[in-house]
Amino acid sequence: MRIGRTAGGTRRARPGGSAGARILIAIAIALFALVRHYSRTEVNPVTGEKQRVALSTSQEIALGVQAAPRMAAKMGGVVPDADAKAALVDELGARLAQASGADRSPYRFEFHLLGDDRTVNAFALPGGQIFVTRALFDRMENEAQLAGVIGHEIGHVIHRHGAEHMATAELAGALSTAVGVGAADERSSGMMARAAAQMAAKMLTLKYGRADELESDAFGLEALVQAGYDPAQMLGVMRVLAEAGGGRGRGTEFLSTHPHPESRVEQIQAFLAQRFPERGPSGLRTGRELPGARRER
Repeated sequence: MRIGRTAGGTRRARPGGSAGARILIAIAIALFALVRHYSRTEVNPVTGEKQRVALSTSQEIALGVQAAPRMAAKMGGVVPDADAKAALVDELGARLAQASGADRSPYRFEFHLLGDDRTVNAFALPGGQIFVTRALFDRMENEAQLAGVIGHEIGHVIHRHGAEHMATAELAGALSTAVGVGAADERSSGMMARAAAQMAAKMLTLKYGRADELESDAFGLEALVQAGYDPAQMLGVMRVLAEAGGGRGRGTEFLSTHPHPESRVEQIQAFLAQRFPERGPSGLRTGRELPGARRER
């Protein structure tokens, strides 16, 4: 801060100097975060895509294995493989990983059924831990539909969406801190600036995640074909998700991190038109009807 003299000759503090120091600190934080983010570019070992990621492949695997028990505990726990539904999730996961070449990646894939029969959801952790809730399983009509869900989640792992998302979140958090530091002339204004920056950061990461979902859909559709399943069955999956989203509460959680089914239907239809332009998929199967599947249509 600057120092001036009062009428009586004594010196008093003038605002401004400390604000300049805060701005310099904020700029330094932002520059460091940007340089760090853009220097963390790696080539995806499977797709060959250049990506900015926060973790190495070995760190992704370790993080996923470490986080899996905690995530499972929040959603009814892992159903033992002795259960027919859990065994089918594991069987289809292994089949899709082999058909798509995902099993030749550095990742360690494990496929789990969770006991939660209320939350319609499926998700993948970095490194290959993949989960499907019982609530979602019980809404699938056949193997092809369930395989489409699992193939989609494999796509998240292969495309390293978790590591990319973490890198983006780290950058957004650092920039949020920089904004808070630079704008903190007063306690209230600094808090407001930080809150606004955090909201912007959340919007940024949410938008990024939704783009990832469409990329994973594309991977999952191709994986279905490679495994011999009818990719048109993904239209049935979208119908199920749309119906689940028509309710309220925990059942709609899937839609909080995934694009609306209508936007995904357009991509599925475009894929079918391009890959099977004349008579649609032929020689591809729907597979067995799922055991104990709940019919709500």
